[in-house]
Amino acid sequence: MKTIGIKEPVILIVEGGEDKQFFQALIQHLGLSGIDIMGIGGKDQIKANLKALRNSSGFTIVRSLGIVRDADDDPRAAFQSVCSALQNAGLPVPDRPLVSVGSNPAVTVMILPDINTPGALEDLCLQAVANDPALPCIEQYFECLQKQGFLPKNISKAKVQAFLASRIEAGKRLGEAAQAGYWPWDSSALDQVKNFLQHIITR
Repeated sequence: MKTIGIKEPVILIVEGGEDKQFFQALIQHLGLSGIDIMGIGGKDQIKANLKALRNSSGFTIVRSLGIVRDADDDPRAAFQSVCSALQNAGLPVPDRPLVSVGSNPAVTVMILPDINTPGALEDLCLQAVANDPALPCIEQYFECLQKQGFLPKNISKAKVQAFLASRIEAGKRLGEAAQAGYWPWDSSALDQVKNFLQHIITR
């Protein structure tokens, strides 16, 4: 986000390229328009990039700003990190996730998978495909790995990769899989994300 060109009145900030592709596909599925999706290049860049966004010449047209961040190991700390970045940029700071504050722009923050659960976008995707016939096989695979003393550092990312390897066209990354329609958008696991997107576009 070194050069920030604002074209739409609604901005959605996400962590990186995979997240951006995921949300682009979901927004297209929902038939929404008028949203600029910006990947900030990782959670560590949010403070600097929010300030740069706030100071950009086109920011005056922005009426709604949504920010999505992974919970990682501590969802509440993740939320507070976003709030600190918002305060540093001179933007409205919400008291809790999913509730808008301020106007022009109204600011709304979402923590994935939710404010009470550690994890990330990958965990949400796994919840969405929980009933897929491939999942029991994937669970058995990781149980076998654990017995052999091989367990990935990020188990959710590894399980997503294993799930995507089970598809007819294997090898896609999470974002590419979203573009290809591999994630079931109608899953109730994604309801909160869909409601969030509908919410920020109507602010």
